[in-house]
Amino acid sequence: MIYKKLSLSILLFAAGFLTASAQKSPQDMDRFIDVLMNKMTLEEKIGQLNLPVTGEITTGQAKSSDIAAKIKKGEVGGLFNLKGVEKIREVQKQAVEESRLGIPLLFGMDVIHGYETMFPIPLGLSCTWDMTAIEESARIAAVEASADGISWTFSPMVDISRDPRWGRVSEGNGEDPFLGAMIAEAMVRGYQGKNMERNDEIMACVKHFALYGAGEAGRDYNTVDMSRQRMFNDYMLPYEAAVEAGVGSVMASFNEVDGIPATANKWLMTDILRGQWGFNGFVVTDYTGISEMIDHGIGDLQTVSARAINAGVDMDMVSEGFVGTLKKSVQEGKVSMETLNTACRRILEAKYKLGLFDNPYKYCDPKRPARDIFTKAHRDAARRIAAESFVLLKNDSPDGNPNGNPLLPFNPKGNIAVIGPLANSRSNMPGTWSVAAVLDRCPSLVEGLKEMTAGKANIMYAKGSNLISDASYEERATMFGRSLNRDNRTDQQLLDEALNVARRSDIIIAALGESSEMSGESSSRTDLNIPDVQQNLLKELLKTGKPVVLVLFTGRPLTLSWEQEHVPAILNVWFGGSEAAYAIGDALFGYVNPGGKLTMTFPKNVGQIPLYYAHKNTGRPLKEGKWFEKFRSNYLDVDNDPLYPFGYGLSYTTFSYSDIDLSHSSMDMTGSLTAAVEVTNTGTWPGTEVVQLYIRDVLGSSTRPVKELKGFQKIFLEPGEMKIVRFKIAPEMLRYYNYDLQLVAEPGDFEVMIGTNSRDVKTAKFTLN
Repeated sequence: MIYKKLSLSILLFAAGFLTASAQKSPQDMDRFIDVLMNKMTLEEKIGQLNLPVTGEITTGQAKSSDIAAKIKKGEVGGLFNLKGVEKIREVQKQAVEESRLGIPLLFGMDVIHGYETMFPIPLGLSCTWDMTAIEESARIAAVEASADGISWTFSPMVDISRDPRWGRVSEGNGEDPFLGAMIAEAMVRGYQGKNMERNDEIMACVKHFALYGAGEAGRDYNTVDMSRQRMFNDYMLPYEAAVEAGVGSVMASFNEVDGIPATANKWLMTDILRGQWGFNGFVVTDYTGISEMIDHGIGDLQTVSARAINAGVDMDMVSEGFVGTLKKSVQEGKVSMETLNTACRRILEAKYKLGLFDNPYKYCDPKRPARDIFTKAHRDAARRIAAESFVLLKNDSPDGNPNGNPLLPFNPKGNIAVIGPLANSRSNMPGTWSVAAVLDRCPSLVEGLKEMTAGKANIMYAKGSNLISDASYEERATMFGRSLNRDNRTDQQLLDEALNVARRSDIIIAALGESSEMSGESSSRTDLNIPDVQQNLLKELLKTGKPVVLVLFTGRPLTLSWEQEHVPAILNVWFGGSEAAYAIGDALFGYVNPGGKLTMTFPKNVGQIPLYYAHKNTGRPLKEGKWFEKFRSNYLDVDNDPLYPFGYGLSYTTFSYSDIDLSHSSMDMTGSLTAAVEVTNTGTWPGTEVVQLYIRDVLGSSTRPVKELKGFQKIFLEPGEMKIVRFKIAPEMLRYYNYDLQLVAEPGDFEVMIGTNSRDVKTAKFTLN
């Protein structure tokens, strides 16, 4: 007879102690964990801090995996990127039934913008400016991931970035801290639900703390150096918002902050995160974050591991610095038992809050995957939200007549040519960081449009070009199963085939831009143009005289000055997820009216970077409407303005704004005022508009940005309909961190700006007394 040990929760219950199934008061949790920790050896406590990667475990082989022995010895606190409820159940069974204390494991995964039902990449999601839709996407992701055994997601990523050379802008929410904070809260709510009690609610992990998006030269993992005043005013708010929303865990960033790697930065992890913000969850490193500090040059593995835990890091992802060195550091007095116990307790508390002690198999119901993953309802939501994320960058008449009819939308009839290296790729549709997606299940643009136009139009396809002329570059840009199947024909042969198709068409859809893996982690770029052979293809397609729509796939702002000048219609579709092909068709054919608004500025060229709307003035600012003036802050070769400003996005209809009506011309520190505008749909299509509120602090004790987003409302208007949009302005909206890092609102003059984007605004003034 094989002996199977009872789980710890059952043993404690039999002994008369509370289990995690009791009411989850802090006192109950503390008593439960006190009992548990009193039973734990030093090695078992250290083991709870260890988060290794699983490697490949197939169902039925978990017992023979390399990780199994460590689990049985209590040397593992969790695993990540193991997919499949049966595999996870089998591994959890080892932890619960074959280790001495039966402590359950956490199972984490990079569930970034969906699980198997993929939503737009986060940068695209942010362009919806729709917190309900963003929360819904996270809720669906949590339902699907939890159905497959996952209890923890390494999301949301809320790093502010103002440098599109950095590939991970695709994974974030753009350049603005106010909008980023709202999205952080929505994502945490979507993942965690009310309190993570249900088996379809999972723990979120806000990342990367801190400042990861501000790396020098836009290069991933690179050095970050900035003043603390700028940190708090421009970068910290989204992390703090996630903490206020109750996020269960925080991931340390790879970069250094103030000369100390974040993973060993006590000021960040203890003074700010816990002391100032009151965070009570646990901190995990990023992948090998501890061992990487050796290359940063601050010590050997034992030294950097001790520095990490002493700084306030609780869990070591992959490096095995904690499990390999902490026992020695404790024995040598370099890490106190109190510090180790605190870190261990935080991990156990997370498992308790998730309900894993009460039911270690809470997320292991084998009936759920078929019922809850990739359902029609989830795919319908993904299609709707994808269409909402698309940004219409340009929509002119195909003949260039300023009074002519815009090219989009068009009636799906006749011969429609779909041309480009991204036109017939399934694997690139979901976008980067779609690790759980079944890539072959996402229809390509050609496939989706054929299905949508069956019996109405003839979809013709040609690849037209490879992704880029450099074959080795294309290989780097199509990793992780995202190959575009490079065509060995010559560039001219590919082009000739495409032109033959184009000449027989009534309209051309040019599916161009980046492959999905040209953005994301370790995918920085110095040239942000559409790649060379694709640009040539686009130019030749325009020469046919046929109307051309550029359907732009991208994970970042690109430099599109030539395209803006010459292409009649540009629809930026980012990477829209599982249902992107259908959503693109919905937008092209007018079944939906695009209403997305950019959350990152698009520069005219790379030399302007960093370029963002909330910049500060200089002592020699360039006068509005000017280009070059000697001894002013400008360039010789290009003006200072972006190609597309933050908040920009067109619609199939048009909107007009009245002047701003302020309820008062001044307010005191205990009062408020209201700014109102009349917004009218002056076109012929119903549509959504994101009404954006910006404020400028005209006179401060420290220099302030020329404008800052402080509010927005997304409204829907029928043709001819008018709505009054009101924003309440209170002193707390005017606060900023001064030179002494005090959060203050200072008396003085302020400008209120309301408009359709950060550039095109109406302005009024008030005084704070």
